[in-house]
Amino acid sequence: MAATGIGGVKNFRAEMSNDIAIEITGRKRRGLRYLASALSVSLGLLLGACQTSEVTNVTNVDKEQGSAANIASLTTVVNKNPNDAEAYNVRGAAYGRAGNSARALKDFNRAIQLNSRYYQAFANRALIYRQMGQRAQAAKDYNTALGINPQYAPAYIGRGNIYRNVGKANQAFEDYSRAIQLDTTDPRAYHNRGLIYQNRRNHEFAIEDFSTAISLADKAPAPYNARGVSYLAVGAQRNALDDFNTALKLNSQYAEAWSNQALVLERRGEKKRAFKSYARAIALKPGYGPARAGMQRTRGS
Repeated sequence: MAATGIGGVKNFRAEMSNDIAIEITGRKRRGLRYLASALSVSLGLLLGACQTSEVTNVTNVDKEQGSAANIASLTTVVNKNPNDAEAYNVRGAAYGRAGNSARALKDFNRAIQLNSRYYQAFANRALIYRQMGQRAQAAKDYNTALGINPQYAPAYIGRGNIYRNVGKANQAFEDYSRAIQLDTTDPRAYHNRGLIYQNRRNHEFAIEDFSTAISLADKAPAPYNARGVSYLAVGAQRNALDDFNTALKLNSQYAEAWSNQALVLERRGEKKRAFKSYARAIALKPGYGPARAGMQRTRGS
């Protein structure tokens, strides 16, 4: 089924705003580990959009990672450990979560200066470069991270995202698949690979990957929306509607999911309800073409 009229998945960046991996390595440092405990898994982007884009679940702790209070605590650690690469990496991650790219970049630069084989810091810096639109520099840092540690799954995901964003779907697919081989518990790789399957119209494989992503991050709305698109493509309208409804329960501000829900309702002949959902999508995203076209088709129902 053509993608016309199907709403893309909202960028996961709005839910889990950074791909930053906060891994604490080397010697145990109680103070640093305690202050970084809320950061220790990842600040990653999970996944992606239906035809383009990326996603994950955000927890209350995640929302606090970039807070001024948390950054102040991490700054205390940095001041007490001025030659500790890990301290700079963790604070850089917090700055990244707070959207302060300049300070994050400065901390990751310092971490790498102190430890030239700190592959996590290279991968974190790559994400900052990517957010700044410096894709070549980001790819270089991901390559460096993988040169140091070829088993580091987050770097494959990050590099895969760059490949996918520049239209190199085959290379992106290989990177996501490699990440899955290395870490079967990271939903980002499954979701993003699912987007490639979906774009290739391999919807059965896409549904399988989106389902795995959902099993690993069941509070993230984007995988439900993406899976709903593939369900709709194979004619499973009931499953598609269930997924769009779930996405909206998780995020009622999800314009694309409202538009996708409306499309199913329209196809079922429920044009009045469809019009209302299209209108909701337009209220949230005025320039969204599929919803505007849907409103025209269902107007006066």
